[in-house]
Amino acid sequence: MVRIAKFSVEAWMDKYERNCKYNIAETCCASVSIDQLRELSEVKGREIFQTSTALTYGAIRGSDVLRDNLSRLYSARSGKALPRDNIITTNGAIQANYLVAYTLLGPGDHVICHYPTYQSLYEIPKQLGAEVSLWKATPENNWNPSIGELKTLIKPNTKMIIINNPHNPTGAVLGKTFLQQVIEVASERNIIIHSDEVYRPIFHGITPMNAEFPPSIVSMGYDRVIATGSMSKAYSLAGIRVGWIASRDSNIIEEIAEARHYTLISVSMLDEQVAAFALDPSTIHSLLARNIALAKMNIDILEKFVLKNDDACDWVKPVAGTTAFVRFHRDGKPVDSVDFCEKLLEKTGVMFVPGSECFGEEYKGYVRIGYVNHTEGVKEGLDKATQFVRRNLDDVKLAE
Repeated sequence: MVRIAKFSVEAWMDKYERNCKYNIAETCCASVSIDQLRELSEVKGREIFQTSTALTYGAIRGSDVLRDNLSRLYSARSGKALPRDNIITTNGAIQANYLVAYTLLGPGDHVICHYPTYQSLYEIPKQLGAEVSLWKATPENNWNPSIGELKTLIKPNTKMIIINNPHNPTGAVLGKTFLQQVIEVASERNIIIHSDEVYRPIFHGITPMNAEFPPSIVSMGYDRVIATGSMSKAYSLAGIRVGWIASRDSNIIEEIAEARHYTLISVSMLDEQVAAFALDPSTIHSLLARNIALAKMNIDILEKFVLKNDDACDWVKPVAGTTAFVRFHRDGKPVDSVDFCEKLLEKTGVMFVPGSECFGEEYKGYVRIGYVNHTEGVKEGLDKATQFVRRNLDDVKLAE
């Protein structure tokens, strides 16, 4: 029997997100409705659902229209187009990430995983019997890990390097030069690189004009790469549960497609139609402009919160994505982040995620804040959190 560890961040969200007034733990850009999505389109009268089409299993590997739109995104900054057949759809990125591990990893394999990160990226390989080494990022290095350390972690049986870019929970970005160095290390031993790019392309602190702006991993000239993504975070459509897997290596895609038969037949036709509409050239630019503007506005609000409370918290300001990792302390000593989050929720209705519970016990005092929600709610929630810090921080336990 597979031994399944508690999925701490999802357990926390499941326990508290329906009971809070200000959900500043949510990691999606503020969600949109079908009606709002239609309003964002340049072609208001274009159909989203083809209601005359019979609801069969649909296209087994994903609709051609959706995969063509994804192919266009991955090919935009690359000298080599990514064919539609090198993309398959899934039920969200969480299934995409699971399928990558389920297909390619098992006993005898060694995996190196960027850390801290979303727990399933390193926990699923462990459950499948692989050995996992954590490649730790540090705030002193702007939440980037070290290439030198990566080299020391490589073993003869290293099969995969897993990265998360943009990074959850810190909002850091692995830049272009850094990614090239990872590829150089991996290519020496034909190691697969799996990049969870679910927060791409919400870049608000770096622009495409910057020399270090990171391309997708599939656009960097190395074939043994896998990118996973979804409609949930950057595209505000978590409710349709559409994700995908893309790779330059057709053999990898074929292996995953075979394994995928055991976990799903196809993704909902209706969900894929909504995703295709959102990623169509007539809609995607307005949708992303809305979300990046929201991220820029709200990161300024969060920065003011951190500055206002700089005697009690510190951070490395995020560059991309929707999350920030903020450390709270009292007289320089980290607070118990679980006690902090529970008392904050009880006193104010504001929900954060405790870092020590959900991202590793070494992250004492850290909380993850999701700030790309509706601006008014973020502002009100952070004002309430400031009141809590001023009035109640002394009541919070210190980390042991």
